[in-house]
Amino acid sequence: MPTFDDKTRTELEAAAYRKLVEHLRERTDVQNIDMMNLAGFCRNCLANWYQEAANEHGQPLAKDEAREIVYGMPYKDWQAKYQKEATAEKLAAFEKNKPHQH
Repeated sequence: MPTFDDKTRTELEAAAYRKLVEHLRERTDVQNIDMMNLAGFCRNCLANWYQEAANEHGQPLAKDEAREIVYGMPYKDWQAKYQKEATAEKLAAFEKNKPHQH
């Protein structure tokens, strides 16, 4: 595995994060529950991690603010435009496989 100095590593990680967020904003057809069922995380998890990191660095950030950063719009707007009703099968899979809070 290559080794990078801290500055370069941080820049590369930031670039990868920005690409991930851009990709998720474009893929509005992919529902959060599908992401949770397949990968164990979703847009909301990413926003929570962003919020935790900001707060750990002394930068207070509210949950709604973090979600807006990830979604590119207020979460309620995204829900109204793109969120679909989850099927009973998807909800059951989520309950069975949902990750434990850390």
